[in-house]
Amino acid sequence: MSSATPQNSSFATSASAATASSEKRAAAALSITAAVGITALKLAVGLMTGSLGMLSDAAHSGIDLFGAALTLFSVRVADKPADENHPYGHGKVENLSGFVETVLMLSSSVWITAEALLRIFAHPAPVRHSVWPFAVLLLSITVDYSRSRKLNAVAEQYHSDALAANALHFASDIWSSIAVLLGLGASWVGASQFGQRSGLSWLEYADPIAAIVVSGFILYFGLGLARKTIGALTDSIPSEMHRQVLAELAKIDGVLSVDQARMRRAGGMYFADVTLSLSRQMTFQSSEDVVEKATAAVQRVLPEADVVIRAVPRSTIAESIFDKVRGVASRNNVMLHDISVQSFEDGLHVEQHVELDEAMPLRRAHDFVRMLEDEIRRELPQVSDVLTHIESEPATIETAEAIERDRGIEGHLRRTASTMPDILDIHQVTVRRVNDRLQLACHCTLPDEMPMARVHEVITTLEDKLKLGCPEVYRVLIHPEPATDNHHH
Repeated sequence: MSSATPQNSSFATSASAATASSEKRAAAALSITAAVGITALKLAVGLMTGSLGMLSDAAHSGIDLFGAALTLFSVRVADKPADENHPYGHGKVENLSGFVETVLMLSSSVWITAEALLRIFAHPAPVRHSVWPFAVLLLSITVDYSRSRKLNAVAEQYHSDALAANALHFASDIWSSIAVLLGLGASWVGASQFGQRSGLSWLEYADPIAAIVVSGFILYFGLGLARKTIGALTDSIPSEMHRQVLAELAKIDGVLSVDQARMRRAGGMYFADVTLSLSRQMTFQSSEDVVEKATAAVQRVLPEADVVIRAVPRSTIAESIFDKVRGVASRNNVMLHDISVQSFEDGLHVEQHVELDEAMPLRRAHDFVRMLEDEIRRELPQVSDVLTHIESEPATIETAEAIERDRGIEGHLRRTASTMPDILDIHQVTVRRVNDRLQLACHCTLPDEMPMARVHEVITTLEDKLKLGCPEVYRVLIHPEPATDNHHH
């Protein structure tokens, strides 16, 4: 099983970003080339024939040309990496570009409609018919179909609003060109001798009517694009996407609740900010594993999203009173051991051992312990009394001096152990001198099935008896081992 190193992952991400940028720029540049040619042809034929439908379609293509240029500019800016002034990158430029194109589309729709109504009701203008408009429109439909498919594919692959807007322009051009094609054909029939004799002269108004149809297409596509770009600019995301992210996070073992899940999009990049509640008894390493799983869960819904996870420690209903006491200590960055709880008529009494810095003055240590005890009583109203044994925690690495085996101390240890039937064996006995104090360490073999409470009791009894017989021994460390793991007896 192989895994990518951070360097390889970073390189792969950079290569992917470079590929995306290259493809988006190529698509935008080709769109400009196509838009220039089609717009020039439509404008020339529109001026030659006087067809408002053709001129409106030329205006539509002109917007596409401006939009394609704006798209090329926006993808160049949007692909710049994040900097001090733009910590989320420059992706919003693409969304802003899409919005500007939307405004242009809606404005052109209003102008085309107004001009068409004037030609119908105020000053009709004859159209000079020829085959050139039909040839240009058929060519335009072919080019627009090809470009819209290519642009839409790249836009969907890289989540580019600017390219999506450009693809939408070319798609709307197809329908508007068809409308103009039909309008010009109908207008030609109405202006012909056949149309005059057949009472179809009213078809001459088909050209401005076609222009209105074109403006309708522009308006329809423009409003759709407006909803999308405004949503991106205002950090709106689909509710279904939000629900999918929450569902994926809820599946992770160890997550008590999802307190907050905020998502936003800038260009083709998603950003997610998630707050999770985790058990306060969870270790730091375990919480890190949960965070990694949560990041992967979000990215299953939002591929390659930039995810920030904040973990908040919470108490759970499954916590025992011992867990709650340790939780208070952990919050104050100290460790407790030998916690015992007794039940009396006035409530629960807690006894505990805490290790503090050996250099801490007694007054500070006493004040700290009093604060810790008060906090325990506040969090656990059923606790009426807390008694804390203060121990010093070494702050420096002690220099140990190995001494020759003291047969008197070791002999006393073995004789004491032989009087305790639960102890099967004593081995690996070492005696060291640390700061002029004797310390003894040994391994003690006990039955495999002995409960830990009994193990602690046996070891404590052995320590006490050894110190009673050998008061010169300052510290005793006994390591319990199961019988099946002992090869010394």
